[in-house]
Amino acid sequence: MTSHSKKSAYRMLFLIAAPKLAKKAEDLLKQEKIPVQHLFHAQGTATSEVMDMLGLDGIDKMILMSMMPKICADDTLKKMQKKLHLGMPNTGIAFTLTLSGSSGHVVQLMEAVREETGKNVEEREGSAVKEYQYSMIMAIVNQGYSEEVMDAARPAGASGGTVFHSRRAGNEESLKFWKIHVQQEREVVIILAQKEDKLAIMQAIGQKCGMQSPAQGVVMSLPVDEIAGLD
Repeated sequence: MTSHSKKSAYRMLFLIAAPKLAKKAEDLLKQEKIPVQHLFHAQGTATSEVMDMLGLDGIDKMILMSMMPKICADDTLKKMQKKLHLGMPNTGIAFTLTLSGSSGHVVQLMEAVREETGKNVEEREGSAVKEYQYSMIMAIVNQGYSEEVMDAARPAGASGGTVFHSRRAGNEESLKFWKIHVQQEREVVIILAQKEDKLAIMQAIGQKCGMQSPAQGVVMSLPVDEIAGLD
């Protein structure tokens, strides 16, 4: 990694949207010459009353993740808002998270994208700390406990979440040493929360679905840099 690439600002862009918008979002990223994309099937957790109010036709969702330079992320977020009509009923939401590092090959790809745009944005030392308005809360629990996560999170301020499935990958000997038994099949719940609600939501999830509960949950949060599709 070069000294210049160490300073360059990178973001992870997330799009959580209805399946019909996934292809449009992929095409948009291809047009922007963004090389790295990951697509996941997911489910929304909104109640039927909320879905009816918002005009949603189902809970099936897609999560699109892509790493890119900050200048590209800012532009792409604006284009997604406009072309995908984010924030309108039955569309979705997009947001970016700050990346503090990545593997050498990925950094080279991101530097190539940045050079293609002819622009540069750097994370400057000593600059004022940005005040983040939203955070992405991620709860990883045993399969079948995502609704319990949302039952705990809603009274604390969460309006909804998105769930996708995963499998645990870890050192079995270490788990046995620490006398920890965690199911292989896991569910990941993503919740976007305003800063004033973040702590209460995380505490509520931890109390009901923490490691000492049947859900064996782990809860973490990351600050959201920019967001589109949420007032």
